[in-house]
Amino acid sequence: MGHQVIIFDFSLIRGLWETRVKKNKERQRKEKERLEKSSLEKIKQEWNFILECRKKGIPQSKYLKNGFVNTDEKILDTYGKTPQLWKRNTLSDEANKERNKFIFQLSGEQWMEFPDSLKEQTYLKEWHVCNTLIQTIPAYIALFQDLRVLDLSKNQINCLPVEIGCLKKLKVLNVSFNNLKSIPPELGDCENLEKLDLSGNMEIRELPFELSNLKQVTVVDVSANKFHSIPICVLRMSNLQWLDISSNNLKDLPEDIDRLDQLQTLLLQKNKLTYLPRALVNMPNLSLLVVSGDDLVEIPTAVCESTTGLKFVSLRDSPVETIVCEDTEEIIESEREREQIEKEFMKAYIEDLKERDSTPSYTTKVLLSLQL
Repeated sequence: MGHQVIIFDFSLIRGLWETRVKKNKERQRKEKERLEKSSLEKIKQEWNFILECRKKGIPQSKYLKNGFVNTDEKILDTYGKTPQLWKRNTLSDEANKERNKFIFQLSGEQWMEFPDSLKEQTYLKEWHVCNTLIQTIPAYIALFQDLRVLDLSKNQINCLPVEIGCLKKLKVLNVSFNNLKSIPPELGDCENLEKLDLSGNMEIRELPFELSNLKQVTVVDVSANKFHSIPICVLRMSNLQWLDISSNNLKDLPEDIDRLDQLQTLLLQKNKLTYLPRALVNMPNLSLLVVSGDDLVEIPTAVCESTTGLKFVSLRDSPVETIVCEDTEEIIESEREREQIEKEFMKAYIEDLKERDSTPSYTTKVLLSLQL
């Protein structure tokens, strides 16, 4: 039956990847040391130094003595930088400085609220606030009318303010791995939104119907939550190309899922699906479908046919041992951390899969034993 990928152990695969990365870094380090000791590298450095000296009009007697090149940087400093290099570096620094002027960045567990000075910087176009202990977003966010990117991932945020609907130019909203339980209907007023990431909040069960207005959205990630079905508003996002609703409580898919005719990637693994609707066959742009195959008993034949352009990936997991812990918050944090690890793996796996002409027929079976 068609292409399937059987993966039993995220932790083992992650371990193998980490080992491969370490070996690669070690090879890079040795290669760097070899080049530093190499005569060719020394000759290259000397030649570049000579060229720089010539550009600056430095007399040969200053850097060449008895046939040996003196590469002392003080020689260059004495005569100053060339006008061309100085101008190029200056322009680059000015461009970066100008771009960074519109970006606000904040991280670290010492932050429990936004700094007061932020409210005065309403010209900002991007917020990147990650890995803090901040729980609330201030209402004055409505003043940031030029905001394009709002990245608030991996904090302690427990609700989104209704004022978020005032951000008419917002294109990217990432509030993944926070403590959200619901989404305000006002988010539907952000009609230019293109990417919505609500993954890893663990408790979101539904989305407001008003999000149907988000016709420009191409990417929606609601994985690692408690959805029992694909929200109606998502089915009305006509430009949607990527939908990740993995690690939820889905028992079935809507029969009219083919209304998402622009959808290219659909991630459904780690749900409770027992069958896949035939409507999936009618989605002309669907190129990658990932499911958990343990409970599936009914799959349309056309989905598994290798003659189609669809890459169908079925992940199979053996039961995960229950973590014994009296502290409920600790259990949730463990689940959240595990979801982050698996999400990173799946992202890398999918990127690799897209580069192949076809999916592999199987992978080695191993025992699932992911421990944190």
